[in-house]
Amino acid sequence: MPEGGKRHDEISIEEISDAVVDGDSPIGPKTGTAMAALRHRTFRIVFLGAFASNIGTWMQNVILGAYAYDITRSSTFVGVIIFAQLGPTLVFPMLGGLIADKVNRKLFLIVLSAEQLIFSLGVAWVVRGPHPSHVLLVLTVIMVGVGSAMFGPAYSSVLPGLVGKADMPGAISLNSAQMNGSRVIGPIIGGLLFPVIGPAWIFVINAATYLFVIATLLAVTLPTVAQQLTAKASRWKELIAGISVARHDRIVGRCLVTVFVFSLLALAFIGQMPTEAAHNLGIKPSTTSYGILYACFGSGALIGAISIGTVFAQTSKPLIVRVCLIGYAVALTVFALLRTPIPAYFVVAVVGAFYFAFITALNTTLQAQLEDNVRGRVMALWMMGFGGTVGVGNLLIGPVISALGITDVLIFGAGVALILSWYANVRAEPAQPDLNLTLAQ
Repeated sequence: MPEGGKRHDEISIEEISDAVVDGDSPIGPKTGTAMAALRHRTFRIVFLGAFASNIGTWMQNVILGAYAYDITRSSTFVGVIIFAQLGPTLVFPMLGGLIADKVNRKLFLIVLSAEQLIFSLGVAWVVRGPHPSHVLLVLTVIMVGVGSAMFGPAYSSVLPGLVGKADMPGAISLNSAQMNGSRVIGPIIGGLLFPVIGPAWIFVINAATYLFVIATLLAVTLPTVAQQLTAKASRWKELIAGISVARHDRIVGRCLVTVFVFSLLALAFIGQMPTEAAHNLGIKPSTTSYGILYACFGSGALIGAISIGTVFAQTSKPLIVRVCLIGYAVALTVFALLRTPIPAYFVVAVVGAFYFAFITALNTTLQAQLEDNVRGRVMALWMMGFGGTVGVGNLLIGPVISALGITDVLIFGAGVALILSWYANVRAEPAQPDLNLTLAQ
């Protein structure tokens, strides 16, 4: 039921009021589009808070990788830092998803935002001097990653309830767009500020942005989760309900396998962008040029993500998934072979566009298959694949890059994407039964 279980007459009054305030007519855009999702007031508020926070997050993420390379000149240590950021996503999303399906999601999200704020300040404290402890840096980054890993599935499970199932594709597209808009703005700000104020103050600024998330969550009422009045399942069975759904639902299973394999084997260039920039393009990671390179990638990702809820709102999402995997493979191969910065700025934008159009379409397909009572736990598996395996991939690939070079690693990733374009058939089959509810019991 849309808008957290409100009656249809209440929704109509609220949406008409919003339309008058926003200058829209009550006859809004087609369902499923980005504009349709923005007509929902609660979604707009949460969306803006997340956008502000993610700008700070991407400032920190990009500068952390560049900072790690600057102080060590080691692709292996860059891999360790990326694993510290994303490694917790291998473990904690399932716990976060289970809690999100059982407790007040608003309070849970506020607590996790406060935890990330505190440990982001801890990262700033560690790097304040000229000779930071590598161990303390990794530990504090891990703790930020723990909060982020639990926050992700809880936040993703909230989105459909803010807009209703009909407008869910537009909401997911916009959420991907704000994540990638922050990839544009964050690296530009970070790249400009890094040489001027240093990394510590950048991490302080990131910590402050969590206040935006907390403020927006305090300002809204989130939908409650319907609890089943059935015999109580064991904690272990509840925890692995998402895995059970993935095993029995072909579309859910293929979506998750695709994102796991892709993130593990085809996304090394994201974490190792400082290495790629320094070795192949002659760009120092501590310069504004590196910030612009990452911003170009984010610009392309923004265009790719938002296109799913606008230009391609009515296009088959399973078709988009397979076409974009092929496009990504071609664009990544070209990027790997470039040796000058100017063309790389344009090509990396194309890589980003195919990457996030693919991810957004795959995410939309997955969420359309899920019921609310297991959404948090299935989305936890998505977060594990989308984030955690990227960390593992970067941890493993660091020594490989030292031995073989970054170019071979990127071309290998392109080959993996090409193979996945064959595997990722997530088109619905006729009369496929929905097992989400029964498996969760």
